[in-house]
Amino acid sequence: MKFLAARRRSPLVASALLIGALAVVGGGYAALGNVQTAEATMAVGTETQVEKGKQLYLEGCSSCHGLEAQGTQTGPTLIGVGAASVHFQVATGRMPLAAPGAQAPSKENVYSEEDIAAMAAYVASLAPGPAIPTAEQLDYSDADIAFGGELFRINCAQCHQAAGQGGALTQGKYAPNLMQATPQEIYEAMLTGPQNMPIFADSQLPPGDKQAIIAYIRGLQDAPSAGGINLGRFGPVTEGVFLAVGVFTALIAGAVWIGIKSR
Repeated sequence: MKFLAARRRSPLVASALLIGALAVVGGGYAALGNVQTAEATMAVGTETQVEKGKQLYLEGCSSCHGLEAQGTQTGPTLIGVGAASVHFQVATGRMPLAAPGAQAPSKENVYSEEDIAAMAAYVASLAPGPAIPTAEQLDYSDADIAFGGELFRINCAQCHQAAGQGGALTQGKYAPNLMQATPQEIYEAMLTGPQNMPIFADSQLPPGDKQAIIAYIRGLQDAPSAGGINLGRFGPVTEGVFLAVGVFTALIAGAVWIGIKSR
């Protein structure tokens, strides 16, 4: 009889255990959600910063990208591009763009670093996207320059030229010269793929590889020209043209001088 009574009570016990388990799971999920929300808020900035960024966005960007950053016929959507993309485009002066063109040129930026951070925080609050790289990510002091050179020649030299001098693409587009690029600009460009550049996510190029590429580019920027005039470091074609022009000029000048003297 006691066994039968226990069997009759078992559905109630099972229900109580199920309710208790659901309560524990629900409470844990709610706590985790609060932690994630707090972390997300910290990642995109304070509420005041986001609001300031929104006002700056509405004043300087919404005419092309839309009031809700949804994109228009003259500007792509910014939802999901992340803070890194905003920082790169605005800090390099590529945005705001004065007029549509084949490519946005780099120029002096019109915003302070504080304003740029606010706009980046606002766009980051719209949807997840690549964050602005940290100081640790930008530290290339221990990176392997030789390995960075290999990675650069495999992934970047086709457009930026082996010495980072840039090059022409199709339809009026071009890969910019990297000799004035900062480590943050290089990292953000790899992370976000601006304009014609592909995106090199961490799954393709881990942070360590990005640091190695930055180290290689910085080495190119600081490298002296042992042979004198570097001619832009464009390679043997440029050097050959320079020598040919010099030689022909010297020959013509010599011929003219001989002709004058013979008279």
